[in-house]
Amino acid sequence: MKAEIHPKYYPDAKVTCASCGNTWTTGSTKKELRVDICSNCHPFFTGESARILDIEGQVDRFYKKLNVSQQYIETKKAKEAAKKSPARPISELELPQRSVDALAKAGITEVNQLLAKLGEGDAAVLAIQGFGQKSLIDAKKKLRALGYELPEAPAQETSA
Repeated sequence: MKAEIHPKYYPDAKVTCASCGNTWTTGSTKKELRVDICSNCHPFFTGESARILDIEGQVDRFYKKLNVSQQYIETKKAKEAAKKSPARPISELELPQRSVDALAKAGITEVNQLLAKLGEGDAAVLAIQGFGQKSLIDAKKKLRALGYELPEAPAQETSA
């Protein structure tokens, strides 16, 4: 054997458990050792198999991620509900400014008012000064894209 290539051996090295504080001596190449868990506090040896070992905060991190994902889902649902809100302003439909101004002059500032006007029929909406066929088509497309159900136009009576 070569001289001075082996580490120093300590026959009475002190071992300390970080979880329960238990200490004992053993032989080692280090004078003092610290372990995260020992046979005194390990669930396998104590019979507490239901106990969760959380040395590095993994369980806490998991629950934080779970809470964040649940909050994200809730805010997403709230945004979707707000998109379909009948009290939503007409300006949020991203219609041309001329169409929005024409509806505002007619007193229609919210989606529910526009839907009520559409329920009277296309002719009632086209009767609004400055609101033409193209604006009507654009408004209907935007309402359908946002998930609104457009009302049926009243049946036209024809005389024979």
